[in-house]
Amino acid sequence: MKLLSRLLACSFPILAGCATQPPQQAYDLLITHANVVNVETGQVRPDQTLIITDGLIRRISLPSAQLPAAKRTIDAQGKYLIPGLWDMHVHFRGGDSLITANRNLLPLYLAHGITTVRDAGGDLTPAVFSWREQIRAGKLAGPTIYTSGPKIDGPKPTWAGSLAVENQRDIDKALDSLQVLKVDYVKIYESTISRDAFLNTISAAEKRGMTTTGHMPYTATLREASDRGLDASEHLYYVFKACSSKEDSITTAVQNSLGTAKPLGLFAVLPAIYRTFDPAAEALIYQTLVKNKTAVVPTLYIQKLLAELPVTDHSRDTLLAYIDPKIQRTYAGRLNGARRQSAATQAFNRQLSAKFMTLVPAMQKAGVTLLAGSDSGASNSYVYPGTSLLGELELMVQAGLTPAQALRAATINGARFLKADQHSGTIQAGKEADLVLLDQNPLTNIRNLRQINTVIAHGQVYTAADLHRMLLAVKH
Repeated sequence: MKLLSRLLACSFPILAGCATQPPQQAYDLLITHANVVNVETGQVRPDQTLIITDGLIRRISLPSAQLPAAKRTIDAQGKYLIPGLWDMHVHFRGGDSLITANRNLLPLYLAHGITTVRDAGGDLTPAVFSWREQIRAGKLAGPTIYTSGPKIDGPKPTWAGSLAVENQRDIDKALDSLQVLKVDYVKIYESTISRDAFLNTISAAEKRGMTTTGHMPYTATLREASDRGLDASEHLYYVFKACSSKEDSITTAVQNSLGTAKPLGLFAVLPAIYRTFDPAAEALIYQTLVKNKTAVVPTLYIQKLLAELPVTDHSRDTLLAYIDPKIQRTYAGRLNGARRQSAATQAFNRQLSAKFMTLVPAMQKAGVTLLAGSDSGASNSYVYPGTSLLGELELMVQAGLTPAQALRAATINGARFLKADQHSGTIQAGKEADLVLLDQNPLTNIRNLRQINTVIAHGQVYTAADLHRMLLAVKH
């Protein structure tokens, strides 16, 4: 009788509650036989299978005879899988007339394996937020965008769209507005901001739990800024100043020159800093940066490019064809300035670039967090989106970093800095499937980052052919 009851029950499973399991739904993507690069250890895990759905890595395992069903399968035999790259210093700017021109730069990042960018301030904030939502929704091809929104600077700032601050009331108002915008961090610029306003902005942002980065007025010191809570220093000018045995007297001279007929700016005092570079002072500032967890964005590529700009003809650059003529016209400012430089200034700028290269391995050895950024964007002449970050990583390696260390600066370090490392920056189950499949191993040669087979971003697979078509769509 019991056997009959069980047979009857399973003949009517809906009534009896012993329904069989429905067939498993196919995953979105299966990547098989991949050599997975662990950017934290610098090791490669061979022959890995990744199961991806809804833009997330669901599982990573060794190959098995029974592969799950998937809508698409990529055979990665002999290829190397890395996390999508992060460009930690880009700009979207130029005013409303350049909105479309800036938006058309987005595919250039993907085409070079960059799946995340940090917008370091501009005057297109509403457009940037709109692009970010469209990218998240799958309506626009581009990298994930983190943004500071408008920069904070002093009165009559150099860059359009900046928030001018002179006193604590101004600072509080500016930070209020940035919090209303829900920016990802605060970017401070040094064109006219006073020493006190700069340092007080850092302190006020720190109290609110806001991440801060910045250029720094030479009326302040990097040690002061780091002690106040500055989270990252953009470029190497400010680290370099802190490496001078005469930093205090140079800072005082800059302060005393304010309001005179010839105020001393950054570029005016660089030769003095160069002459007084002191390894002991260098070691001390690195200790401070490590203690306070202040990161540095070296931007070696743009430094080298600008130093060579007076003697380099960029008119036949192949990537120039992908830059809107309106953005190309913004290159004239730096180009004209470079052409007016004296021979002595040109020689010094080349020396300075070489000196900056020595700072990078020294910071790495000391334990300073390095973030890889290109500084690409309108007005930054011939610093093309995408390829400039790859050039930055190549220069980091040329300077003395290992390829693995350079990769960390462009992946997990960026994710940690922006508090996104729980879901991005490395290849792990549960993290976003922002990935780049390379034909060659980047750990043996950093230039292999240019051998892109496939890019995966936001759950979308872009083959080399797809990327080529995207670029053709924005070519001029």
